[in-house]
Amino acid sequence: MKISKQAQRDARELFRSCLVNGRLDESRVRQVIALLAQKQPRGYVEILSRLHRLVKLELARYTVRVENAVATSPAQQADIQTSLEKRYGTSLEIAYAVNPSLLGGLRIQVGSDLYDGSVKTRLDKLAQSF
Repeated sequence: MKISKQAQRDARELFRSCLVNGRLDESRVRQVIALLAQKQPRGYVEILSRLHRLVKLELARYTVRVENAVATSPAQQADIQTSLEKRYGTSLEIAYAVNPSLLGGLRIQVGSDLYDGSVKTRLDKLAQSF
C-alpha cells in the first residue's frame, strides 16, 4: 500500500511527540493511537501504518541479540554490555543465545546492525573466494 506524503509527515510528527528525552514513551504512543482512532482524520489508516513502522524500528534500535558457540560467561557479558552501551547508549535489552553452528566467535545484532565475527562466516567467505 502506497502511503501519501502528508500521511508520512503526520506520522513522523506524531512519532516525535511520543519521544521523551530521546526515548519512546509507551504511554504517549497509546494516547496518540487512541486519539487517532477517536478522531479518524483523513488517511488515518495510513498514518497508523506508518506510525507502527516507526515505533517498531525505534524499539528494534534498543534490542540486542548476542549469539555465541558456547555459553557466554558473566565477565564476557559485562564486557559486551559495556562496549554496546558506549556505542548505542544505555537501557539496551540484551538477549544471549547459544548457537553451536557458529563454531566459535560472536554474532551480535543491534536493530539492523549486524556484527558477525563467527568462525562459520569466515569459513564461508573463504570457501566463496576459491
